Amino acid sequence: MRKLRVMALMHQDLVPPDNPEGVDLASVEWKTEFDVLTTLTDLGHDVTALGVRDDLRVIDQVVNEWKPHIAFNLLEEFNGNPEFDQNVVSYLELLGVSYTGCNPKGLVLTRDKGWSKKIMAYHGIRCPHFVVFPLGRAIKWTGDFPFPVIVKSISEEASLGISQASIVHDEDKLKERVEFVHQQVGTSAIVERYIEGRELYVGVLGNRRLQVLPVWELDLKNLPPEALPIATARVKWSVKYQKKYHIQSGEVEGLSPKLVRAIQRTAKRAYHILGLNGYARMDFRLDCQNRHNWLMAKIWPNLPNAPVSRTKPSSNVF
Repeated sequence: MRKLRVMALMHQDLVPPDNPEGVDLASVEWKTEFDVLTTLTDLGHDVTALGVRDDLRVIDQVVNEWKPHIAFNLLEEFNGNPEFDQNVVSYLELLGVSYTGCNPKGLVLTRDKGWSKKIMAYHGIRCPHFVVFPLGRAIKWTGDFPFPVIVKSISEEASLGISQASIVHDEDKLKERVEFVHQQVGTSAIVERYIEGRELYVGVLGNRRLQVLPVWELDLKNLPPEALPIATARVKWSVKYQKKYHIQSGEVEGLSPKLVRAIQRTAKRAYHILGLNGYARMDFRLDCQNRHNWLMAKIWPNLPNAPVSRTKPSSNVF
């Protein structure tokens, strides 16, 4: 294997220490960054970790002085704004630096759940019915689809703003939850028809020729009886909660090979339709009739798998 100079881009606050001895690596915020750095080093590459916050000149300096062969992009935001992630990738392209992960266009299209769902629906991919309530606009429910519905941020990730209260059953609660997203999360809100079912994830790798990873499931069957099976912020990020209710992810069981292949084909179609490359993850709901192709609102470029154990990052959460 050719030895490469790899510039690993990551949030400034998530750069691992040079000596992590005595630290519980299972719970630190920079676990993913540490795993990437050590794995690349173990593979024989020359790796430098570059923390980026709000100044692109640090990238320019390393590129000019060290001349990396490739940038391993772990950034999910720039200057505290997750919507600026595509600008960092655009800058790498202007510098002529190869990089891992998705291109700027794919990042833009998949950042906005409303845009991506409209594009997928146009191409015949089944998505839950939805309506967008822009930030700062009046909240008027037209009743185009029935309750219950789930209310989310249109652009945030990692379950930011999602709790059991996100599932609402009437217009008053809908308005209350949309106002919560507007005021507390600070983004527009998307309201989707709630699909009761199993939570599935499909990773896709590649550019023109794609490799689809096995279908994984987030196991939520041990949640309290009153809790609906959704991936709330607590489900994703609270290790204590995960242990208490035996929440874990793993390869899906109990599905026919035909259904698994159909789910994977849908993931590949969405990947191509949205112009993605590098790697991404698609979120699905498998409803009670085993109709797999309820593609969720969020496509995750730059995230090929579905861990539930990574410590919550300092910012940019779903």
